[in-house]
Amino acid sequence: MKIIKKLSVVVPVYNEEKTIGKILEKLYKVDFGKIKLEVVVVNDGSSDGTLKVLNNFSKKYPIKIISYSENVGKGWALRIGFKETTGEVITIQDGDLEYEPSDFSKMLKKMSDSNVRVVYGSRRLNKKNNRNSGIIFLWGGLALTWIANILYGGKLTDEPTCYKMFESKLLKSLDLKSKRFESCSEITAKILRKGINIYEVPIAYYPRSVIEGKKIRLKDFFENLGALLKYRAINEIR
Repeated sequence: MKIIKKLSVVVPVYNEEKTIGKILEKLYKVDFGKIKLEVVVVNDGSSDGTLKVLNNFSKKYPIKIISYSENVGKGWALRIGFKETTGEVITIQDGDLEYEPSDFSKMLKKMSDSNVRVVYGSRRLNKKNNRNSGIIFLWGGLALTWIANILYGGKLTDEPTCYKMFESKLLKSLDLKSKRFESCSEITAKILRKGINIYEVPIAYYPRSVIEGKKIRLKDFFENLGALLKYRAINEIR
């Protein structure tokens, strides 16, 4: 069994002034026992009041804020955030309320197994999750999962999940390139190409609609598909 002393949570955020404070509050209320919590928030060029909310929140909790004036993309924000982490384990939290931070405890329990280096939170494994953001999002996610399994020999049920948890040394060795949402598939591809098993645990999911602020679009499906195909074709994955 591995000893995990610190969990680093990277939060990429873009125009989430209504929810970022609420999700961070929920994150800090999770009881991680003896495991220390490190939170790195990357404000990816928000044009609303997100930065103001973050600055106010930082007066109450020790979050690290990295802010840029130009919006580049989630993948870019994640790469910036990963570099700033110091924990043995790194995970990802979006700035909305679709996921439940208390599920990190279940993922950490699985991560503590000596042979586990990567854990994904699967929305599909939790039978209580009976809602989705729309049929396009549902079938798009299922298709990407199926394609990833075919191309890389995986056994995933939810490849595009936000809740991905990694051994820090492994994640920082991947030489990530993506700037947008396709970073999700790039990470999965490079891990599976290394022959590393990805374990899954069931998590809660409270989907929001495009009207409510969901940012993923149809083009992001094709960019993720392109990433899966691209990294299958490359001979070597560092």
